[in-house]
Amino acid sequence: MPNWGGGAKCSACEKTVYHAEEIQCNSRSFHKTCFICMVCRKGLDSTTVAAHESEIYCKSCYGKKYGPKGYGYGQGAGALSSDPVNNEELQPQEPKARPTSANSNPSKFAQKFGSTDRCPRCSTAVYAAEKVMGAGKPWHKTCFRCLLCGKSLESTTVTDKDGELYCKVCYAKNFGPKGRGLGNMGVVEDTD
Repeated sequence: MPNWGGGAKCSACEKTVYHAEEIQCNSRSFHKTCFICMVCRKGLDSTTVAAHESEIYCKSCYGKKYGPKGYGYGQGAGALSSDPVNNEELQPQEPKARPTSANSNPSKFAQKFGSTDRCPRCSTAVYAAEKVMGAGKPWHKTCFRCLLCGKSLESTTVTDKDGELYCKVCYAKNFGPKGRGLGNMGVVEDTD
């Protein structure tokens, strides 16, 4: 069938994209309304798009799926990795129909803002923006402190015992080895 004055095909919906509504990314054309993140479905522009092969993402979703992982990247302590984690939650989504029932889910707030985790120190919800992992649990940045001295901790200074966090100094004083030659200044004198 002839292409009567049409334009390129949209990479998202496969329909004709006319010049007035065309957005190009990686030599592919999109309608303005089809230029959306494959995960969260937010509208994109030239400053917010991140492309990976034939897929387009917002920078936030791209970072979660393909960015570095490890301490300081919202994934907890450990070595950095660029392998995707938990691929189920970052798969491209189809638009979903909205439920018609009002307030059918009591944890709607937690679902919307992504938190069901509780901080072991203060027992309140821990959200992604304030989450630090330690001892296998999520903590608020402000609660990520030594239990004994209250010193703020980092991945290089934290030690855990029985699910609680300690700085290395307090851990050594309370749980480290005891006796002569292990930090005690007791020295035996020779009286010949």
